Amino acid sequence: MRGVHRERSGRGQFARVVAGLLLLVVSASALAAIAIALGLGQRDPLDLDIEGVAFEARAKAAPQRDPFAWDPSRASWLERRAALGASHVIYEMSPGGVIASAERTAAFRDQIEEAAARHDVDPDVLEAMIFLESAGRPDVSAGETPEAASGLAQITPSAAIDLLGMEVDLAASVELTKRIAKSKTPERAERLRAKRAAIDERFDPEAALEGAATYLEIARERFGSDELAVESYHMGIGNLESVIRAYLRVGDGDSIGDLVAAEELTFAQLYFDSSPSRHADAYELLSGLGDESADYLWKVRASEEMMFRFREDSEGLEETAELATAKASLEEVFHPESETEVFEDPDAITDAIDGAELAVLPSNRALGWVPDKDIGELAAEVDEDADLYRALRPEAVATLSYMGGLVRNLSGTKAPLRVTSAVRDREYQDLLTEMNPEATDEYSLHTTGWAFDILRDYESREQAAAFQFVLDRLSSIALIDYAIEPGAIHVTASDLGERLVAGD
Repeated sequence: MRGVHRERSGRGQFARVVAGLLLLVVSASALAAIAIALGLGQRDPLDLDIEGVAFEARAKAAPQRDPFAWDPSRASWLERRAALGASHVIYEMSPGGVIASAERTAAFRDQIEEAAARHDVDPDVLEAMIFLESAGRPDVSAGETPEAASGLAQITPSAAIDLLGMEVDLAASVELTKRIAKSKTPERAERLRAKRAAIDERFDPEAALEGAATYLEIARERFGSDELAVESYHMGIGNLESVIRAYLRVGDGDSIGDLVAAEELTFAQLYFDSSPSRHADAYELLSGLGDESADYLWKVRASEEMMFRFREDSEGLEETAELATAKASLEEVFHPESETEVFEDPDAITDAIDGAELAVLPSNRALGWVPDKDIGELAAEVDEDADLYRALRPEAVATLSYMGGLVRNLSGTKAPLRVTSAVRDREYQDLLTEMNPEATDEYSLHTTGWAFDILRDYESREQAAAFQFVLDRLSSIALIDYAIEPGAIHVTASDLGERLVAGD
């Protein structure tokens, strides 16, 4: 079953990057999951030679235990961060905006509660799934015809017929859909929709909700877990079972429910404790699906939070939606303009460096990254030295070093990532917009010291693939978010980087 919310262009899967030369031409994924169990063996990703890092707290923090690795004690925290990380695509892709989508979905609340009660499922979760799958639109299809997932619950024909026992005359439904598209009057289109709903129950809201709730009950009996049942709604029961068996390194035999119960396995553990170097077989299955299935539970959690806020704080939800859709990432959610210091001129950057609000970038290949020689190349145009623009917030430097260390250790590549842009002031930014169409003349996170760009030019396929994995995994916990630009990856660090500075 496939929802209508799709990730923005820019977040690809690990396997796709390996197969696609060195350029990170990817499809989105977002946001949202939590913990970075990279399984780097005895090499702590933060166990780096950090001599030259310009703030003492960071130096004292290494080597240290990875603050984002999977640990059962972090499970709730990781899931909350994952919901945040997964939220951008929902804000961005909600038809008519998140408020309109929530209003449409809320209109079915009574029917949702009735279906949920019949199958002993959480009505808030079922409602969140409807919000995510169809944005409350009972007549939508994921493709051009009902041969794709369709209806309020976005159920595929095969699942509807073979698993859920729904009535679906697919040939007639396809024909009626074509006639609906050609209808010359709204009245005729509505009559045809009613006729289609009678022969294809996926388009009947009550039947669709019954089908979705039935699916969750069936999957819960299979896995013995409500959350795994929800995750399987998009991934498929068979695919999720294969991932679990790969993670546990067991073949067919014991029932999947018994295995889940014996190991007390959660999806958070399955997700965050799998990587290219730890539980690699499970990770390859998760990433190889290529349809963002691995992030589905986090998107449902994010959708549940949005529906809650719609009822309790709709103005706040709308404000968050505006921030989330202002750019191609969550950067303005991390650092809203109204709450974030902007460096107006070169003197402001100088003062921030002197006051330790900004940290000068070290040039140490052991960190896994180096500043590019062209950083600050327009400095002479504002009568400044280029070195002034080689700085970031301490939390951003720590995040960048964490990323660089992970990429280096995971790929085995010694060549560092190359940072092409760091802090700017508004004067510099205004000058840049006259020369670079990618530069914004509005609020830029570069003018806050929270954003940096990394050159899209890699030493090897292994480095490119490792970098993509790190981008996706760290954005899933909202440590960062990123956007793909023609020559660089634009990364914004969230204030979660404080944990890397403080060593929490």
